[in-house]
Amino acid sequence: MIKFVLMVNRQGQTRLSRYYQPVELSRRAALESDVVRCCLSRKKDQNELSIYELVHNFVEVLDKYFSRVSELDIMFNLDRVHIILDEMIQNGHIVETNKSRVLAPLTALDKMADG
Repeated sequence: MIKFVLMVNRQGQTRLSRYYQPVELSRRAALESDVVRCCLSRKKDQNELSIYELVHNFVEVLDKYFSRVSELDIMFNLDRVHIILDEMIQNGHIVETNKSRVLAPLTALDKMADG
């Protein structure tokens, strides 16, 4: 079960966090810094293929929606990034990986905004 998703840049700055279990705000900062420290110092021979695949799929969906996603796209459209993530993961479980289905709610919102 996925407990939280954390997206950071190479400098370790948090750009997105979504928790699927209650975590006190005071605990989140320490937890996030521990995770970042572990990820930035991890060995290259670890094999967490399913998580890598989820991250890869998430980035592909972001690329499809934003036409080559950038860090600024994430920072200035955080609500839309959360919608994408929520379509993929619910209550800590991966529920959808199909890019078109993940983007369907945003496509509908964009059509309503344009029309």
